[in-house]
Amino acid sequence: MADPWNEPLLCTRGLACGVNGRTLFEDVELTLSAGDLVEVRGPNGSGKTTLLRCIAGLFTEEAGSVRVRPPERPLYLGHKPGVNPMLSALENIRWYLALEGLSRDADVCRDAVDTVGLGRAGRLPCATLSAGQRRRAALARLVVTEAPLWLLDEPFSALDDAGQELVRSLIDRHRDAGGAVLCATHEPVGLPDAGRLELPG
Repeated sequence: MADPWNEPLLCTRGLACGVNGRTLFEDVELTLSAGDLVEVRGPNGSGKTTLLRCIAGLFTEEAGSVRVRPPERPLYLGHKPGVNPMLSALENIRWYLALEGLSRDADVCRDAVDTVGLGRAGRLPCATLSAGQRRRAALARLVVTEAPLWLLDEPFSALDDAGQELVRSLIDRHRDAGGAVLCATHEPVGLPDAGRLELPG
């Protein structure tokens, strides 16, 4: 990442979004710079997922603006794993990289699968894996991505204690490298200096 500590990675101004004619949130003002971690909290239906999807460009805002530092686009990791069940974790990583137009050699892909703790299970079809293992397969994207802004929706979902600690270590490493993380979660991420954005619902 070039000059990671200069320009903010994300700015929203007066942001409002709704679903089916109902406004979920409005006037969201948010700035994330290099090293930032902000937890988005709120009750079910308050718009946590919608906010992340709007910032990712997957949902159209009703009002306000979203600016992600160009030319990068954020990595969005939804609360569902989003892996192809017919492919292995290793094949899913290669598929993700191809979609993003990124090039990584085979060793990097294998290291990513090993980093998230899948080992040999990373060579099996994801349909045969447990929910926690499929979540780890999705987390492997965090190891290979170049995106400085991460949008994580319930990243601890389906993970055991070791898996949750893995998420924390990946976030820590990303922040140390000049990245920023916006995380929708029902529970604290458990890392120091985390900001908090509360959606009232």
